[in-house]
Amino acid sequence: MLWAAEDGGTPGPAGPGGLRALKLRSLAVPAVWVLGVIAAFACYLRLSRTRAVNSDGAGQALQAWDALHGNLLLRSWSLGDVSYYTTEVPQYMLVELLRGLNQDVVHVAAAMTYTLAVLLAALLAKGTSVGRPAVVAVLIAAGIMLAPQLSSGVNILLSSPDHIGTSVPVMAVWLLLDRARPRWYVPVIAGAFLGWAVVADALVVLIGVLPLAGVCAVRVFRAAAIERKPLAEQWYDLALGAAALLGAAAGLLALHVIHAAGGFSMPAPTTSLAHGTVLVRNLGIAAQGLLLLGGADFLGLRLTASTVFIMLHLVGVVLAAWGTLLAAWRFLRDRDRVAQLLVAGVAINLAVYVLSTRANVVSQTREIAPLLPFGAALAGRLLGAALAGRLLGGRLKPALLVPLLLVVMLGYLAGLADEIRQPPVPAQGQQLTSWLEARHLHTGLSGYWEANVVTLTSGDRVQIRQVKTSDGRLIASAYEAKADWYDPHRNSANFVVLFPGGAGYPGYTQERAVLATFGRPARTYHVGAYTVLVWNRNLLTELG
Repeated sequence: MLWAAEDGGTPGPAGPGGLRALKLRSLAVPAVWVLGVIAAFACYLRLSRTRAVNSDGAGQALQAWDALHGNLLLRSWSLGDVSYYTTEVPQYMLVELLRGLNQDVVHVAAAMTYTLAVLLAALLAKGTSVGRPAVVAVLIAAGIMLAPQLSSGVNILLSSPDHIGTSVPVMAVWLLLDRARPRWYVPVIAGAFLGWAVVADALVVLIGVLPLAGVCAVRVFRAAAIERKPLAEQWYDLALGAAALLGAAAGLLALHVIHAAGGFSMPAPTTSLAHGTVLVRNLGIAAQGLLLLGGADFLGLRLTASTVFIMLHLVGVVLAAWGTLLAAWRFLRDRDRVAQLLVAGVAINLAVYVLSTRANVVSQTREIAPLLPFGAALAGRLLGAALAGRLLGGRLKPALLVPLLLVVMLGYLAGLADEIRQPPVPAQGQQLTSWLEARHLHTGLSGYWEANVVTLTSGDRVQIRQVKTSDGRLIASAYEAKADWYDPHRNSANFVVLFPGGAGYPGYTQERAVLATFGRPARTYHVGAYTVLVWNRNLLTELG
């Protein structure tokens, strides 16, 4: 029987009106979540379209298109150092199944990924809390991630497939551990999901596998050695730690099995340890990167209205840092497994980034992109209940706190509105794509940034295959490319595109190597900043 509080405060049977109110309330909460997700996706799709699609996202889109047409193992493909094979590639396949092959596939997938990251961070922030603490926790987490910084922030969080997407399956596992009761099948599911994600991105080892194994080891040690509890009672943590390690091993083994079965190949990692002045520089780059992830990278900007919105994001950065430091302070004695997992992931990811040669420029902040949802979840989870409790207990005056939080949230919303009103931009090389289609030039060669993006935006009607220079001559590229493309018995190519490049995207200017390989072209065209050299034969027969 359902019960409702009577006027005197004592429980009593709920009447018809009370039942209707309870039903409406039970429906209202899911409706708010669904509407919030839809609104967030619409905003992030609009925001993603303010950044030009490039060959990074185009590569995954072409891999998904190939898999969708039967090449499930991506045979003949050479990928980059991250495969995205079990995460973004299936996601792209789903989008392409519904929308076909075009540049908007990248935008739709990016908006889906970031919306999921915000949603999972909010759910982890909420935890098992209810009522006002839950609302405050969700608002803190979602607010911190609400408005990515235009341009550089959007490039990292809302453009091509990147490590922000890797945080999604990891947070999904943490959410499972947060909500599920200790049962034998929970470690099995957690280990399987982590192993599945390891196939896509080895970063999962740093933000998922090692944190789970380490946290479980700490919890078992504390229970057995300090609290003197029987080791058998710690079976759940032991099983979770073992499942994490076994899942990672299975994921790494799966990569070798796929390659042995004729599937895609990947290069060996080349990261090395940083030391001396490089380490000091890395600390500065990491600090600026954390500001960038939080939408607060005001360094080097002139003071304008937009800069004010950016500086307002310092509040979110401070809250995320506060929640993370609080979780770190409580780590060894904390009973909250999810808080321990999140802070361990932040610590390991950040430490490896600073101590490696990955942190060479601020754009490499993508290597620590999971710190944003992890920090947001920690801020909401640890600070939400405390702030709500102080507010209700009168220790924080609502007259001061509520207007302050309201101003910050309105500032975030205003900044997001300012960002999404920016006009959509065409994909990189759109002018070249249109010109080649109009001239019926279907297959050619060029550098990395001029290749896959043209193939994608033309819907595979124009194909540009990437090449590189070796010993003064052109050879086929083995990065985000398919070996079959260069087989002269299956395909042909009759033009080469030269381009000086743009900010952050090196062009392809190897004219001397092009002429040394193929000789003088039959025709030369100039299309804006592009130079198109055309021959009357199949260039693939002469390509190294």
